[in-house]
Amino acid sequence: MRFMDLTWPEIAALPADTVAVLPLGAIEQHGPHLPVSTDYVTATEIAAAAVDVAEADGVPVVLLPGLAFTKSDEHHAFPGSIWLSWDTLMSTLVDIGRSLQASGITRLLFVNGHGGNSALGQVANRELRRRFGLRTFFAHPGLPVDQGGGGSAASELGMGVHGGHGETSLMLHLRPGLVKMDLAVPNVPEVLQEFQHIGFGKRVSFGWTSDDFGTDGHVGDPTGATAEDGKRFFAGAVPLMAEVIAEAHRFRTQ
Repeated sequence: MRFMDLTWPEIAALPADTVAVLPLGAIEQHGPHLPVSTDYVTATEIAAAAVDVAEADGVPVVLLPGLAFTKSDEHHAFPGSIWLSWDTLMSTLVDIGRSLQASGITRLLFVNGHGGNSALGQVANRELRRRFGLRTFFAHPGLPVDQGGGGSAASELGMGVHGGHGETSLMLHLRPGLVKMDLAVPNVPEVLQEFQHIGFGKRVSFGWTSDDFGTDGHVGDPTGATAEDGKRFFAGAVPLMAEVIAEAHRFRTQ
């Protein structure tokens, strides 16, 4: 069910434990081969499909319009990246939560397609819980590699964090006409292998911007990406997110 297609009486009649699902995307450079819409497309497509599955299973759920502009300042050096400051995005999420609470909705699930939103999203979870009493949840369709996820291709040495094999494959499945595989080149920062504790997905994280890794903008190896791999990821992510929606509906702490 799409929130924006409902009338206000229909929204007022929703069960109080309805889960509102908010996709968080980004508009940011993804190297020379992927469109700036990559994170927005993946977050909104997976969220929409998962909402349809959960609704068919009888879970009360509504899909909110996805946020396109979020916290993408790590890509500031490249044209096409449009980002909100951390405080603007936090205020936006707080305002959305307040509005949902005023509409009688008590549960909000963020489906996040951009790793740069993760830390702020966790803060927003608690802020919305404390200020408005919302049950809040923050989920990734696939845990980002730099946050401990295991989605890198072998050629990426565990460093396919942005515009690499995974995202390129997913876009080949979802928007093949927007992918320029003739411009896809590997860009894997092998120097990070010298460090035992500091690195992507390691014990110690580090602050980075995408231009730290060269002039192409991506970090990973998109050259072996396939639509089949993207379809496989999508087919796994959608039922997983549908299960998350169902759990968010019945979640309690006591």
